Amino acid sequence: MRPIMEAVRRLALGMHVLSGMLLIGMMVTVLLDVISRAMFGASGGRIDFTFQGGVEIVSYGLLFMVLFTLPYSVSRSQVIVDLFTDEMSERLKALLAGIYTFGFGLLGIGMAVRFFEAAGRVAETGETTQDLLIPMTFIYGATAFATSVLALRGILVALRQLQEGWGRP
Repeated sequence: MRPIMEAVRRLALGMHVLSGMLLIGMMVTVLLDVISRAMFGASGGRIDFTFQGGVEIVSYGLLFMVLFTLPYSVSRSQVIVDLFTDEMSERLKALLAGIYTFGFGLLGIGMAVRFFEAAGRVAETGETTQDLLIPMTFIYGATAFATSVLALRGILVALRQLQEGWGRP
């Protein structure tokens, strides 16, 4: 079980790094779009470096940035309110964390199933994005992959947390 958990952790870490690159790409896209529009406006339309698809690049980049971050972050970024958990034993805290993280796994399963269905549906129609004409099958397929990794990582982390909770006195 440990090699599987480590392989999924490494995959999630790779997706997390890719998420950071997507964030940088989104910032560069917005910056270039603003500069090109400013040049177009300042020159009265003589200098036209504007480009189509900037909105799609940023919106789909944001989608993938969030989805690629979730699998790695599921084990380390839960907000715990000390007011409610301060008097609890470490065992109970670990068990509650496991149950909560298991919910992320279930959420990932539900989303993955729906995105796999959507990918199949748009594959039949050949639907594309409006500006860049990217096949929606790719968008839904990548989203289904990311949510599948979220489901797998959420369940594996929850199992580890529950084992730690049961193993503590």
